[in-house]
Amino acid sequence: MAEDIGTEESLFEAPPMAEQERMVEAILFASAQPVSVRELESRMPHGCDAAQALDHLRRRYEGRGVNVIKVAEAWAIRTAPDLGFLMQKETVETRKLSRAAIETLAIIAYHQPVTRAEIEEIRGVSVSRGTIDQLLEMEWIRFGRRRMTPGRPVTFVVTQEFLDHFGLENARDLPGLKELRSAGLLDSRPPPEIPDPEDTDDDDQTELFDDN
Repeated sequence: MAEDIGTEESLFEAPPMAEQERMVEAILFASAQPVSVRELESRMPHGCDAAQALDHLRRRYEGRGVNVIKVAEAWAIRTAPDLGFLMQKETVETRKLSRAAIETLAIIAYHQPVTRAEIEEIRGVSVSRGTIDQLLEMEWIRFGRRRMTPGRPVTFVVTQEFLDHFGLENARDLPGLKELRSAGLLDSRPPPEIPDPEDTDDDDQTELFDDN
């Protein structure tokens, strides 16, 4: 009887860590979207430790042409930042954002969660529905929680796809004003109330990937 129990337990023994690492590598390589630890473990055999396998894999890829990076609460294999210029042809965007869309996206990224009325107050002009629809269609913004104020206005926040596109782990990694100006993304005139990401309230940022 004891021998039978031992045989049964061995059937559920987790694979060696090296094999778990290979499994994680295969899943990340094949996935177009970042994958969470929970999802990795749901695909792997019983008893696997996806988090530990990820840590080993991340270290193994350090200094290589591709890296294992964290995007929000998920993980992905991406080209090393310093080699991005080699992919220039593959990463050229065919769809240009209007100035209104760029300004609206920047306000949402730095002020999230933010309502449409607040976006208009910061920009000083109205925001067309087409601008919001375009950003929603690109999946760079999504609806956040409704404000507990009269009318219960909906708020907007940036998405994991937005962070992944710009190589950011979370909204705290957004560049400061100096970096935005040097990149030509801001005029020399002072922009409307864009805060330093390091000064953003923790409570606001925790809503970024909360379920509605």
